[in-house]
Amino acid sequence: MILRGVIALLIGFAVARAHAITVTDDSGAPVTLAKPAERVVSLAPHVTELLFAAGGGARIVGAVTYSDYPKEAQAIPRVGDNKALDLERIVALHPDLIVVWRHGNAARQMDRLTALSVPIYFSEPKHLDDIAASIDKLGVLLGTQAQARASSDAFTRDIAQLRARYAARAPVSVFYQVWDDPLMTLNRDNVFDEVIGLCGGVNVFAAEKPRVPTISTEAVLAANPEAIVTATPGATKPDRRLPALEQWKRWTSLTAVARGNLFGIDGDLISRPTPRLAIGAAVLCRDFEIARGRRGK
Repeated sequence: MILRGVIALLIGFAVARAHAITVTDDSGAPVTLAKPAERVVSLAPHVTELLFAAGGGARIVGAVTYSDYPKEAQAIPRVGDNKALDLERIVALHPDLIVVWRHGNAARQMDRLTALSVPIYFSEPKHLDDIAASIDKLGVLLGTQAQARASSDAFTRDIAQLRARYAARAPVSVFYQVWDDPLMTLNRDNVFDEVIGLCGGVNVFAAEKPRVPTISTEAVLAANPEAIVTATPGATKPDRRLPALEQWKRWTSLTAVARGNLFGIDGDLISRPTPRLAIGAAVLCRDFEIARGRRGK
């Protein structure tokens, strides 16, 4: 009888292991669940969007501030923001999966999150292909693979169509202004630089270091971009107004100013690595077409 019990126990372990779900997150670490997640805590706005895209919106029991898309996300209980997490609230929600932004959530709290012994998936898509892959992986963890694949395929198709239409167009040199004081931009190590490229643009500060380098006005004048782009307020309201492009109008010799190529795009569409980035990319591509049309005028 004892032997039968041991054998049954071993068979049970083998069956459980055979049905375990494992994916690799954006840090390269494996994330394993015994069964599809039913109670998920999202610790970044883009994560919330990805979970909804993957078919798991109804399973999100907690989310951080600014998790505002889709509309249903606004009703999810809040568990803090990127600067400070309410760990007691997270514990009380009894999650079976926590999805975090690897470089966005407070580093000092990550150890405490890890100590909860709840599986953690680190999300930080760095490329357009990573967005589709993230949706698929989250779909596996949620057991919603079919809906996730439909979302990821739609995103991949939209991006492919934009690339086919615009990537080979005449290049447009671009300065993307992240902030005005200090003046900041992005280098090539981010998703938005890839979006610039698929629209036929060239990031004039792609080679700078670090990922979000601080630059000078003189550097922008020397680069003389054909277009200047910045994010404008979307659903996410900033602590203060986003950098305006009006400051550049005094530099009338700057090509972007002389031709009126100062463009603002809804920040929620270009700053979050989610399926909505395809919408932001379409807007950017149209702006670059406007810039091309102003040549020689």
